[in-house]
Amino acid sequence: MLDHVFTDAIGALRDTFENALLERQAFEERFQADVLLGDLTWETSYGLPGEGSPPRVRADITLDWPTWAQTAYRSWYIGEPLEEGPRIEIEIVLRVQRLSQPPDASAVLAVLPERSPSIGVEQLERTGPTIETIYGHDLAELEYAVEVSYEGSYELDEDTLKDGSVLDDHFGAMGGWIASTLVRLGDMKFEFLPPDPDEDNS
Repeated sequence: MLDHVFTDAIGALRDTFENALLERQAFEERFQADVLLGDLTWETSYGLPGEGSPPRVRADITLDWPTWAQTAYRSWYIGEPLEEGPRIEIEIVLRVQRLSQPPDASAVLAVLPERSPSIGVEQLERTGPTIETIYGHDLAELEYAVEVSYEGSYELDEDTLKDGSVLDDHFGAMGGWIASTLVRLGDMKFEFLPPDPDEDNS
């Protein structure tokens, strides 16, 4: 892994998810670079152990490192004054899927807090829900899902830039929070479709 504060943040999140016994979804992790703009994006998905494939509840996590953040980081790295710390843009999408009936969005919001735990001095803010309907070839409604996002950013101050291990403390609460939130969502009185046997055997 590259020696870079953005990859330090990725490592800190991986550690907190593994410590919370969350299960990374196979083939769902991506590290991408925008060749035109220079932005870096890391995406991954985690679920609860033993959920089957696809899981009933899932957390999709995205970290963005925009070009301006890299410019600020480089300026600090070569010894220039840090006027504004670089920021990592964060989005966490909590998804309930494999539903056999349209979900009650208000019931989903009732078990979700308005904000995430603190990440340093920052918190992620909850957005409104999105309900998804999946149709068959004959336009019959086959399956439903609901998503709620938490969005925000995390500013890296000079102390964090000097010592990336600070990120372990700042991101440490995220794994337990996501795990407990997925458990609450999975315990809701929804009717779920069975796992896809073809996926389980792959």
